[in-house]
Amino acid sequence: MRYTRLMAVLLCCAATACAADSFVGKWKVNLAKSEYKQGTPPKEQIVTMAEVGSDLTVRVEGVVADGSKTLVYYTIPLEGGPGKMFETSPAYDGISGKHLGPNEREIIRWKDGKAVFTAHSTVSADGNSMVAITKGVSPLGKPVDAVIYYEKLK
Repeated sequence: MRYTRLMAVLLCCAATACAADSFVGKWKVNLAKSEYKQGTPPKEQIVTMAEVGSDLTVRVEGVVADGSKTLVYYTIPLEGGPGKMFETSPAYDGISGKHLGPNEREIIRWKDGKAVFTAHSTVSADGNSMVAITKGVSPLGKPVDAVIYYEKLK
């Protein structure tokens, strides 16, 4: 009986240690809380992140002011490093990421070997919100400098 309890405790600890990355989930932009110093905010934007093996897949779908749609879809290693772009705008041709802590990441989007966009993102302690400090070139190829607030969709 004592060993059964010990096994139960160990399994619970192992499950907690293997918990999904805090960025995993579906996030919706909250424009009322976001601040655009430069650039035009989207009408809407959904960011979907999933852990697939040792990678984080990221799909950013948006609708911009004129009603057209944007899509940026890539994978980056969970622990950081160069990733792979699958669908994107002509503004980017590469991606890399850094894992800065359990609730903190940074990504850099590249064009012709030059960094053209950075996003430093932090997930709140309760896991219900995320803030991304962004600067560089938007998917439309326009300058952007913004603090973007996201809420996790349930």
